[in-house]
Amino acid sequence: MDKTEHLLPREKMLAQGIDALSDVELLALFLRTGSRGKDVFTLARELLAHFGSLYGLLTADFSQFVSLPGIGVAKYAQIKGIAELARRYYDVRIMEESPLLSPEMTRAFLRSQFAGEEREIFLVIFLDAQHRVIRHSRLFSGTLSHVEVHPREIVREAIKMNASALILAHNHPSGCAEPSKADKLITERVVKCCQFMDVRVLDHLVIGRGEYVSFAERGWI
Repeated sequence: MDKTEHLLPREKMLAQGIDALSDVELLALFLRTGSRGKDVFTLARELLAHFGSLYGLLTADFSQFVSLPGIGVAKYAQIKGIAELARRYYDVRIMEESPLLSPEMTRAFLRSQFAGEEREIFLVIFLDAQHRVIRHSRLFSGTLSHVEVHPREIVREAIKMNASALILAHNHPSGCAEPSKADKLITERVVKCCQFMDVRVLDHLVIGRGEYVSFAERGWI
């Protein structure tokens, strides 16, 4: 038997690295204590089962959370703090890392930005000639199933920042990341507008719940 098999999360992290922790162990590490009549592992296991996943847990609103027996404001604050810390981490990381953006890092950043959003948000990442991030901006917001995008506004912002390339992204709050016909049409319009100003659109990512679609990976850009 592996001698690290029964280690507590903190000791297991030190012995094997943070990636070795299961979702239950990682959540228990943050929660630190259980609730009345439940140890922290039981509480973490029940929370994940109730909400279906870490995503469901971290994006739950207050009314969903406190309806659970023995759970109150303190635990809710801990959970929301985890989500906000992750969002701020990726917000800073994407601005400060000097190498080119990797697809994995870009997706992780976008998931952190769109987590919990109940309406469609259209975000643009502006890049310099070496594809380093200049800035990211939420340019348009809409409804549960639609967001109106104006290509001229995107080009105007790109020129203002002296950007050489862009990554487009928006979320589908419904959960399904498959792009609609309207998503494809607006992407074509943005690409054409940017070409006139010698600004390259590298990708358009649609983020759903636990899934994504990359226009570049599908050969649409």
